[in-house]
Formats: sequence, C-alpha cells, structure tokens
Amino acid sequence: MILEEALLKVWHATMVENAPAVELEGQSFAVRTTPKRRLRQVDFVFHHQELRGLEQNPETASRWAQLARRGHKVMQFLSAGRYVANVVDGKVTRYGGRPSNPRPARVKPR
Repeated sequence: MILEEALLKVWHATMVENAPAVELEGQSFAVRTTPKRRLRQVDFVFHHQELRGLEQNPETASRWAQLARRGHKVMQFLSAGRYVANVVDGKVTRYGGRPSNPRPARVKPR
C-alpha cells in the first residue's frame, strides 16, 4: 500500500462510512472529535510515519473550507505539525515534500 491509498482509506472510513475506527495494515486507529469544533480526527501510523487526518473546519477562510461549506467531504492530513496532503471527495492532493515511493538516491561515479 502506498501513502495515497492509506489516506484514501482513512478518509473513506472517517468521512463516508462515519466509522468509529479505521483499520490500516492490521492496526486499528480510533476516530475522535476535537473538543471545540467537534471535527473528526484520527491519529495513525503508516510506514513508521505518524500522521493525523483532520476534518476540514468549514468556518475558516481557506479554499478547502469553501468546499466543505458547499457539502464536499474534505480532510487534511498532517505529519510532524505540517500539512502533507488532503482528500476532497476521494481525490488526493499532496503538498510538496518527498514522493510517497521515493527512489533510491543515485551515487555518481568518481
């Protein structure tokens, strides 16, 4: 499974199925709600990377919030406090960074 597939699985279980937990690579991760806004969130681990899926707050001024206000299912994904991707209605958008399946670095001959 690659990162995009994992993000889609988390998004689908949380935002579409409204599941109480997400099953990912043999592990179960609870879906909780934030105390203030009652937004759904799930903390999970994928390939030794800690990630958080967080339902988009529709009350912010971002373009993602505009989509959420219009009824789209939007979830942001963070790692180490930085936004790494989002999923809107089943479509993954990655934010910069390294690819999900990085190729080994090539060593130049001397």
